[in-house]
Amino acid sequence: MNNLETVQQYYSSFNNKDWKGMLALLHADVRHEPNQGDPRIGIEKFTAFLQIMDESYEETLTDMVFFTETSGTRISVEFVVNGKYKKGEEGLPEAYGQPYVLPAAAFLEVTDGKISRVTTYYNLPLWIDLVSKPKHD
Repeated sequence: MNNLETVQQYYSSFNNKDWKGMLALLHADVRHEPNQGDPRIGIEKFTAFLQIMDESYEETLTDMVFFTETSGTRISVEFVVNGKYKKGEEGLPEAYGQPYVLPAAAFLEVTDGKISRVTTYYNLPLWIDLVSKPKHD
């Protein structure tokens, strides 16, 4: 598998909720740079993050477009997050299954055939607005 295929497989595993498959593609010292907050270093911290994400959100990525530079070690991807907010997190709105559709992007680096960096960007104020609509009973 080349680096682009590794990243494509990573996102395919995400969409299939194959967390073990995703983790198998990560470098042991992966650097995860989230949209907000401090970077997480190492596969153990990424695994803990993934567990929280699985509990709180149901997401599928669509409209994926991948870009790579000439060396093939840095790859970016633009996509749309189609989600459901299942469980609230501290400092975020209450969750009751609100759907959301949100554009996002990620920048990845591949080292020795494994993803060594994942940096994700999305519009957090827009996401908060999307999930803050009043609950309809």
